[in-house]
Amino acid sequence: ERFVGQIDLPLAPDSIGQAEALGRTLRDCGIGAIYCSDLLRSQQTAKIIAGETDIPIETRRDLREISLGEWEGLSRDEVAARFAVEFAARGRDIENYRVPGGESFADCRRRALTAWKAILCSGSERVAVAGHAGVNRLLLCHLLGMPVAKLFRIGQDYGCVNVVEQDGERN
Repeated sequence: ERFVGQIDLPLAPDSIGQAEALGRTLRDCGIGAIYCSDLLRSQQTAKIIAGETDIPIETRRDLREISLGEWEGLSRDEVAARFAVEFAARGRDIENYRVPGGESFADCRRRALTAWKAILCSGSERVAVAGHAGVNRLLLCHLLGMPVAKLFRIGQDYGCVNVVEQDGERN
């Protein structure tokens, strides 16, 4: 229940088990590459998913979770109390409001789409992305043609899998 953002935390023990389960699930899917952010939790997830295989892992800074600046590490209640005006402003414009010292979802979306387009052009037919909930939601909004203002309607539990199939030119 905290704004984690880009705090570079390792995986929690429960998350390690989830990543191991993902690795078992994806092992026979013909994954040609795994992409992850440069944050430790994403890199650890990618390595666990790859397991003992020789699947290449590419680390990309532009896949990082949204930067939440001065709010990182604080609970929702702490942010609402200490940054009441800013918290309300973000609620009014979730897409474009830039957290003090951080970035907006629009900023994060731009950099995540740069990574996504590079992944699509990578030559690997099937890839895995060890992502972050905010970035995942933004990419899914893009792929679904959904407004960023509705991103929290998309559930992204820890260890979840989103399967995306490319058909034609939409990217």
